[in-house]
Amino acid sequence: MGDGSVVPKIGNMKALLGIIAGAGASYGLYKLFSGQVFKKTKKIPPNESPGVKSSQQGGIKPRPGSLLAKVSGLDVVCARPDDAASAEIIHQSPNKLELHHLKMLLSRLQTSEDPADRSQFLLTLGNAAAFTVNQNQIRELEGIPVIAGLLSDPALEVRVQALNALNNLCMNIQNQEQIKLYVPQVLELIEMSPVNSDLQLGALRLLTNLSVTDKHQHLLKESVTLLLSLLVVSNERLQVQTLKVLVNLSSNPDMMDDIVQAQAPASVLVLVDERTSPAVLLRLLTFVGNLKAWRPSAQVADELRQKQDCLFRVMLDETSQLHSKLVQLLSHPDREIQAQVARILT
Repeated sequence: MGDGSVVPKIGNMKALLGIIAGAGASYGLYKLFSGQVFKKTKKIPPNESPGVKSSQQGGIKPRPGSLLAKVSGLDVVCARPDDAASAEIIHQSPNKLELHHLKMLLSRLQTSEDPADRSQFLLTLGNAAAFTVNQNQIRELEGIPVIAGLLSDPALEVRVQALNALNNLCMNIQNQEQIKLYVPQVLELIEMSPVNSDLQLGALRLLTNLSVTDKHQHLLKESVTLLLSLLVVSNERLQVQTLKVLVNLSSNPDMMDDIVQAQAPASVLVLVDERTSPAVLLRLLTFVGNLKAWRPSAQVADELRQKQDCLFRVMLDETSQLHSKLVQLLSHPDREIQAQVARILT
Protein backbone atom coordinates (compact mmCIF):
# COMPACT_ATOMS: atom_id res chain seq x y z
CA MET A 1 0.00 0.00 0.00
CA GLY A 2 1.64 3.19 -1.12
CA ASP A 3 4.56 1.35 -2.71
CA GLY A 4 4.10 3.02 -6.05
CA SER A 5 7.22 3.56 -8.08
CA VAL A 6 8.82 6.80 -9.09
CA VAL A 7 10.99 6.82 -12.21
CA PRO A 8 14.21 8.68 -11.31
CA LYS A 9 14.83 11.80 -13.32
CA ILE A 10 17.91 14.00 -13.57
CA GLY A 11 16.24 17.26 -12.52
CA ASN A 12 18.11 20.21 -11.20
CA MET A 13 20.55 18.29 -8.98
CA LYS A 14 22.74 17.50 -11.98
CA ALA A 15 24.74 20.72 -12.09
CA LEU A 16 25.54 20.73 -8.39
CA LEU A 17 26.44 17.07 -8.24
CA GLY A 18 28.97 17.69 -11.00
CA ILE A 19 31.06 19.95 -8.77
CA ILE A 20 31.18 17.91 -5.57
CA ALA A 21 34.44 18.45 -3.72
CA GLY A 22 36.36 15.42 -2.56
CA ALA A 23 36.36 11.92 -3.88
CA GLY A 24 34.86 12.77 -7.23
CA ALA A 25 31.21 11.94 -6.73
CA SER A 26 29.03 13.25 -9.54
CA TYR A 27 25.46 13.14 -10.60
CA GLY A 28 26.56 10.94 -13.44
CA LEU A 29 27.66 8.41 -10.81
CA TYR A 30 24.44 8.94 -8.88
CA LYS A 31 22.39 8.33 -12.02
CA LEU A 32 24.28 5.12 -12.73
CA PHE A 33 23.21 3.62 -9.47
CA SER A 34 19.86 5.32 -9.03
CA GLY A 35 18.10 3.41 -11.76
CA GLN A 36 15.67 1.95 -9.31
CA VAL A 37 12.42 2.71 -7.58
CA PHE A 38 12.70 5.23 -4.76
CA LYS A 39 10.57 4.56 -1.77
CA LYS A 40 11.33 4.34 2.60
CA THR A 41 13.78 7.88 8.79
CA LYS A 42 14.17 6.61 13.44
CA LYS A 43 16.16 7.65 16.34
CA ILE A 44 17.86 10.98 16.14
CA PRO A 45 20.74 12.39 18.16
CA PRO A 46 20.08 13.11 21.83
CA ASN A 47 17.95 16.14 22.67
CA GLU A 48 16.64 16.28 19.13
CA SER A 49 12.93 16.15 18.37
CA PRO A 50 11.63 14.72 15.10
CA GLY A 51 11.11 18.13 13.63
CA VAL A 52 7.59 19.14 12.84
CA LYS A 53 8.24 22.74 11.86
CA SER A 54 7.07 24.42 8.70
CA SER A 55 9.29 27.02 7.08
CA GLN A 56 8.37 30.64 7.56
CA GLN A 57 7.16 32.50 4.54
CA GLY A 58 7.45 36.17 3.74
CA GLY A 59 6.89 38.40 6.73
CA ILE A 60 4.92 35.87 8.73
CA LYS A 61 6.02 35.69 12.37
CA PRO A 62 4.93 33.17 15.00
CA ARG A 63 3.36 34.34 18.23
CA PRO A 64 6.03 34.02 20.94
CA GLY A 65 5.37 31.12 23.26
CA SER A 66 2.40 29.79 21.32
CA LEU A 67 2.05 26.12 20.43
CA LEU A 68 2.08 27.21 16.82
CA ALA A 69 5.43 28.91 17.27
CA LYS A 70 6.83 25.76 18.83
CA VAL A 71 5.38 23.29 16.38
CA SER A 72 4.66 24.91 13.05
CA GLY A 73 6.79 28.02 13.25
CA LEU A 74 4.01 29.83 11.42
CA ASP A 75 1.24 32.31 12.16
CA VAL A 76 -1.99 32.77 10.27
CA VAL A 77 -1.43 35.19 7.42
CA CYS A 78 -3.47 38.27 6.65
CA ALA A 79 -6.35 37.49 4.35
CA ARG A 80 -6.13 38.16 0.64
CA PRO A 81 -9.31 36.54 -0.64
CA ASP A 82 -12.20 38.80 -1.53
CA ASP A 83 -14.59 36.29 0.01
CA ALA A 84 -15.49 37.72 3.42
CA ALA A 85 -16.11 34.31 4.98
CA SER A 86 -12.73 33.01 3.82
CA ALA A 87 -11.03 36.16 5.07
CA GLU A 88 -12.63 35.75 8.48
CA ILE A 89 -11.44 32.15 8.75
CA ILE A 90 -7.89 33.04 7.77
CA HIS A 91 -7.84 35.65 10.54
CA GLN A 92 -8.98 33.10 13.11
CA SER A 93 -6.52 31.71 15.61
CA PRO A 94 -5.71 28.16 14.38
CA ASN A 95 -6.72 26.55 17.66
CA LYS A 96 -10.16 28.14 17.41
CA LEU A 97 -11.06 26.93 13.95
CA GLU A 98 -14.18 24.78 14.04
CA LEU A 99 -15.34 21.97 11.80
CA HIS A 100 -17.31 24.24 9.47
CA HIS A 101 -14.26 26.51 9.12
CA LEU A 102 -12.07 23.60 8.05
CA LYS A 103 -14.75 22.38 5.67
CA MET A 104 -14.97 25.82 4.04
CA LEU A 105 -11.19 26.09 3.72
CA LEU A 106 -10.97 22.71 1.99
CA SER A 107 -13.79 23.71 -0.34
CA ARG A 108 -12.14 27.01 -1.24
CA LEU A 109 -8.86 25.18 -1.74
CA GLN A 110 -10.43 23.08 -4.48
CA THR A 111 -12.20 25.94 -6.26
CA SER A 112 -9.75 28.85 -6.02
CA GLU A 113 -8.02 29.85 -9.24
CA ASP A 114 -5.57 32.19 -7.50
CA PRO A 115 -2.29 30.49 -6.45
CA ALA A 116 -1.77 33.08 -3.71
CA ASP A 117 -5.15 32.22 -2.21
CA ARG A 118 -4.50 28.47 -2.44
CA SER A 119 -1.19 29.02 -0.68
CA GLN A 120 -2.87 30.96 2.13
CA PHE A 121 -5.63 28.40 2.56
CA LEU A 122 -2.96 25.70 2.86
CA LEU A 123 -0.99 27.80 5.31
CA THR A 124 -4.06 28.23 7.51
CA LEU A 125 -4.86 24.51 7.32
CA GLY A 126 -1.24 23.69 8.15
CA ASN A 127 -1.33 25.94 11.17
CA ALA A 128 -4.57 24.36 12.30
CA ALA A 129 -3.02 20.92 11.87
CA ALA A 130 -0.67 21.65 14.75
CA PHE A 131 -3.61 20.71 17.00
CA THR A 132 -4.80 17.11 17.39
CA VAL A 133 -8.50 17.91 17.13
CA ASN A 134 -7.95 19.61 13.79
CA GLN A 135 -5.73 16.80 12.56
CA ASN A 136 -8.58 14.37 13.13
CA GLN A 137 -11.21 16.63 11.64
CA ILE A 138 -9.22 17.32 8.48
CA ARG A 139 -8.81 13.56 7.99
CA GLU A 140 -12.52 12.93 8.62
CA LEU A 141 -13.39 15.63 6.08
CA GLU A 142 -11.23 13.71 3.57
CA GLY A 143 -8.92 16.71 3.46
CA ILE A 144 -5.65 14.80 3.23
CA PRO A 145 -6.15 13.75 -0.42
CA VAL A 146 -7.26 17.30 -1.23
CA ILE A 147 -4.08 18.77 0.28
CA ALA A 148 -1.84 16.08 -1.20
CA GLY A 149 -3.36 16.72 -4.60
CA LEU A 150 -1.65 20.12 -4.56
CA LEU A 151 1.82 18.53 -4.44
CA SER A 152 1.66 18.78 -8.22
CA ASP A 153 0.25 22.33 -8.31
CA PRO A 154 1.96 24.54 -10.93
CA ALA A 155 2.73 27.18 -8.30
CA LEU A 156 5.92 26.56 -6.29
CA GLU A 157 4.61 28.20 -3.12
CA VAL A 158 1.45 26.07 -3.21
CA ARG A 159 3.55 22.88 -3.38
CA VAL A 160 5.68 24.10 -0.46
CA GLN A 161 2.63 24.87 1.68
CA ALA A 162 1.04 21.53 0.78
CA LEU A 163 4.16 19.77 2.11
CA ASN A 164 4.11 21.88 5.26
CA ALA A 165 0.45 21.09 5.90
CA LEU A 166 1.02 17.35 5.37
CA ASN A 167 4.03 17.56 7.67
CA ASN A 168 1.89 18.78 10.56
CA LEU A 169 -0.90 16.34 9.73
CA CYS A 170 1.71 13.57 9.84
CA MET A 171 2.05 14.01 13.60
CA ASN A 172 -1.13 11.96 13.80
CA ILE A 173 -0.65 8.17 13.50
CA GLN A 174 -4.01 7.68 11.78
CA ASN A 175 -3.17 10.38 9.28
CA GLN A 176 0.08 8.65 8.43
CA GLU A 177 -1.90 5.75 6.99
CA GLN A 178 -3.17 8.10 4.29
CA ILE A 179 -0.09 10.28 3.90
CA LYS A 180 2.16 7.26 3.25
CA LEU A 181 0.42 6.83 -0.11
CA TYR A 182 2.16 9.97 -1.32
CA VAL A 183 5.73 8.93 -0.42
CA PRO A 184 6.70 8.24 -4.07
CA GLN A 185 5.52 11.70 -5.08
CA VAL A 186 7.38 13.31 -2.16
CA LEU A 187 10.57 11.50 -3.15
CA GLU A 188 10.14 12.67 -6.72
CA LEU A 189 9.82 16.25 -5.48
CA ILE A 190 13.15 15.84 -3.67
CA GLU A 191 14.85 14.51 -6.76
CA MET A 192 13.39 16.96 -9.27
CA SER A 193 13.55 20.17 -7.22
CA PRO A 194 16.51 22.55 -7.14
CA VAL A 195 19.07 21.59 -4.52
CA ASN A 196 18.61 23.43 -1.20
CA SER A 197 15.10 24.55 -2.16
CA ASP A 198 12.19 24.91 0.25
CA LEU A 199 10.52 22.07 -1.63
CA GLN A 200 13.34 19.69 -0.77
CA LEU A 201 13.38 20.84 2.83
CA GLY A 202 9.63 20.44 3.22
CA ALA A 203 9.70 17.00 1.66
CA LEU A 204 12.55 15.85 3.92
CA ARG A 205 10.73 17.12 7.01
CA LEU A 206 7.68 15.13 6.03
CA LEU A 207 9.76 11.97 5.52
CA THR A 208 11.44 12.56 8.89
CA ASN A 209 8.10 12.54 10.70
CA LEU A 210 6.79 9.61 8.70
CA SER A 211 9.87 7.51 9.50
CA VAL A 212 10.12 8.15 13.23
CA THR A 213 8.55 4.75 13.86
CA ASP A 214 9.32 1.45 12.14
CA LYS A 215 5.88 1.15 10.58
CA HIS A 216 6.44 3.00 7.32
CA GLN A 217 10.21 2.91 6.97
CA HIS A 218 10.06 0.14 4.37
CA LEU A 219 8.57 2.68 1.97
CA LEU A 220 11.94 4.46 1.96
CA LYS A 221 14.24 1.47 1.60
CA GLU A 222 15.09 2.28 -2.00
CA SER A 223 15.56 6.00 -1.36
CA VAL A 224 18.89 5.65 0.47
CA THR A 225 20.91 6.28 -2.69
CA LEU A 226 18.96 9.47 -3.34
CA LEU A 227 19.45 10.64 0.26
CA LEU A 228 23.19 9.91 0.25
CA SER A 229 23.61 11.74 -3.05
CA LEU A 230 21.70 14.74 -1.72
CA LEU A 231 23.81 14.71 1.43
CA VAL A 232 27.04 15.46 -0.42
CA VAL A 233 25.73 18.38 -2.47
CA SER A 234 23.35 20.23 -0.17
CA ASN A 235 23.84 23.01 2.36
CA GLU A 236 23.94 22.50 6.13
CA ARG A 237 20.19 22.92 6.59
CA LEU A 238 19.36 20.15 4.13
CA GLN A 239 22.25 17.96 5.29
CA VAL A 240 20.85 17.99 8.82
CA GLN A 241 17.35 17.08 7.60
CA THR A 242 18.65 14.38 5.25
CA LEU A 243 20.66 12.83 8.07
CA LYS A 244 17.60 12.78 10.32
CA VAL A 245 15.95 10.52 7.78
CA LEU A 246 19.05 8.32 7.42
CA VAL A 247 19.46 8.04 11.18
CA ASN A 248 15.84 6.99 11.53
CA LEU A 249 16.20 4.31 8.89
CA SER A 250 19.50 3.00 10.23
CA SER A 251 18.03 2.64 13.71
CA ASN A 252 15.90 -0.20 12.40
CA PRO A 253 17.87 -3.48 12.07
CA ASP A 254 15.35 -4.72 9.51
CA MET A 255 16.38 -1.89 7.20
CA MET A 256 20.11 -2.54 7.35
CA ASP A 257 20.35 -4.97 4.45
CA ASP A 258 18.82 -2.41 2.12
CA ILE A 259 20.94 0.45 3.49
CA VAL A 260 24.35 -1.21 3.16
CA GLN A 261 23.60 -2.32 -0.41
CA ALA A 262 22.62 1.18 -1.53
CA GLN A 263 24.96 2.89 -3.96
CA ALA A 264 26.87 5.66 -2.21
CA PRO A 265 29.12 8.45 -3.50
CA ALA A 266 32.64 7.99 -2.15
CA SER A 267 32.70 11.72 -1.40
CA VAL A 268 30.36 11.15 1.55
CA LEU A 269 33.53 10.44 3.52
CA VAL A 270 34.64 14.03 2.93
CA LEU A 271 32.05 15.03 5.54
CA VAL A 272 33.79 12.94 8.21
CA ASP A 273 36.04 15.85 8.99
CA GLU A 274 36.56 18.38 11.79
CA ARG A 275 35.71 21.18 9.36
CA THR A 276 32.20 19.84 8.90
CA SER A 277 29.51 21.65 10.85
CA PRO A 278 29.06 20.00 14.28
CA ALA A 279 25.29 19.76 13.69
CA VAL A 280 25.94 17.75 10.53
CA LEU A 281 28.91 15.78 11.83
CA LEU A 282 27.14 14.60 14.98
CA ARG A 283 24.24 13.20 12.99
CA LEU A 284 26.55 11.66 10.43
CA LEU A 285 28.48 9.91 13.20
CA THR A 286 25.19 8.68 14.68
CA PHE A 287 24.36 7.19 11.27
CA VAL A 288 27.83 5.63 11.03
CA GLY A 289 27.48 4.24 14.56
CA ASN A 290 24.22 2.56 13.60
CA LEU A 291 25.90 1.04 10.56
CA LYS A 292 28.86 -0.20 12.60
CA ALA A 293 26.51 -1.92 15.05
CA TRP A 294 25.39 -4.17 12.18
CA ARG A 295 27.33 -7.42 12.06
CA PRO A 296 27.08 -9.29 8.75
CA SER A 297 28.15 -12.88 8.37
CA ALA A 298 31.39 -13.56 6.51
CA GLN A 299 29.41 -14.77 3.51
CA VAL A 300 27.24 -11.64 3.38
CA ALA A 301 30.29 -9.40 3.76
CA ASP A 302 32.01 -11.17 0.85
CA GLU A 303 28.93 -10.74 -1.31
CA LEU A 304 28.73 -7.04 -0.48
CA ARG A 305 32.39 -6.55 -1.41
CA GLN A 306 31.46 -7.59 -4.92
CA LYS A 307 29.00 -4.69 -5.20
CA GLN A 308 30.91 -1.75 -6.56
CA ASP A 309 30.31 1.60 -4.84
CA CYS A 310 27.81 0.25 -2.33
CA LEU A 311 27.65 1.85 1.11
CA PHE A 312 29.21 -1.22 2.70
CA ARG A 313 32.39 -0.79 0.67
CA VAL A 314 32.47 2.98 1.17
CA MET A 315 32.03 2.92 4.95
CA LEU A 316 32.21 -0.55 6.46
CA ASP A 317 34.74 -2.57 4.50
CA GLU A 318 38.29 -2.99 5.77
CA THR A 319 39.53 -1.02 2.76
CA SER A 320 37.43 2.02 3.66
CA GLN A 321 39.22 5.22 4.69
CA LEU A 322 36.57 5.79 7.35
CA HIS A 323 38.62 4.36 10.22
CA SER A 324 41.57 6.74 9.75
CA LYS A 325 39.22 9.71 9.45
CA LEU A 326 37.46 8.73 12.66
CA VAL A 327 40.73 8.51 14.57
CA GLN A 328 41.48 12.11 13.60
CA LEU A 329 38.18 13.17 15.16
CA LEU A 330 39.09 11.86 18.61
CA SER A 331 40.58 15.29 19.33
CA HIS A 332 37.54 17.19 18.09
CA PRO A 333 36.64 20.10 20.47
CA ASP A 334 33.00 18.98 20.69
CA ARG A 335 32.65 16.38 23.44
CA GLU A 336 29.52 14.84 21.97
CA ILE A 337 31.38 14.23 18.74
CA GLN A 338 34.29 12.74 20.68
CA ALA A 339 31.90 10.40 22.45
CA GLN A 340 30.28 9.27 19.21
CA VAL A 341 33.67 8.58 17.64
CA ALA A 342 34.80 6.60 20.68
CA ARG A 343 31.57 4.56 20.55
CA ILE A 344 32.17 3.73 16.89
CA LEU A 345 35.83 2.80 17.36
CA THR A 346 35.20 0.61 20.41
